[in-house]
Amino acid sequence: MQSFPTTNVQTENVVRTFMARTYSWMTAGLALTAGVAYFTAQNETLAMQVMGLRLPLLLAQLAIVFVLAGLVQRMSSALAGVLFMVYAVLTGLTFSALLFAYSPAAVISAFATTAGTFGVMSILGFTVKRDLSGFARFFLFAIIGLFIAMLVNIFFASSVFSLIISVVGVLLFAGLTVYDTQMLRKMALSGISGEMAERAAINGALSLYLNFINMFLFILRLFSSSR
Repeated sequence: MQSFPTTNVQTENVVRTFMARTYSWMTAGLALTAGVAYFTAQNETLAMQVMGLRLPLLLAQLAIVFVLAGLVQRMSSALAGVLFMVYAVLTGLTFSALLFAYSPAAVISAFATTAGTFGVMSILGFTVKRDLSGFARFFLFAIIGLFIAMLVNIFFASSVFSLIISVVGVLLFAGLTVYDTQMLRKMALSGISGEMAERAAINGALSLYLNFINMFLFILRLFSSSR
């Protein structure tokens, strides 16, 4: 996420308003994802159809992420909001498979753990004084490395390597939550307002949403491997 210079134009009250808007969008997205996943899992016919369309759904999700990340400043906030909600629905459809692969207790426990961890990391990112903008390249390469490690483990199927990947994944996306939260706070302090602020809130919500979702998936894998 791009770093913005901090100014004294915006008050802390304005910053809190912007952050509240961002987290409202993220929460709405998570709620929509959870609702769609539950509804799909309860409908056997729909769940089977979704399983047959997993690849197109995943490609559609990737396309929306790239569009929002690269073109959000060129579109209206209304369109950005619609695309974010569509992404949340598509994620819910693909996540319905988790309710078949894992027990309800494991899913609920992983979600609660993720919510707690995410909350702590968000507070840390909002309050930490050290400038974290220099970590942008580190997080980029860390994500690429994690993705490559996951691909390699598909062929080796090592349970130990899988455990290590899950631990690293949790730590990485926890760190990204701290980083993204601080960058969003700096963005609010830079003086953005109106339509630009709404687009930024939606884009920020997508970043935080992705951090939460990925952290949840790695924690769920940890809970599963510990049994």
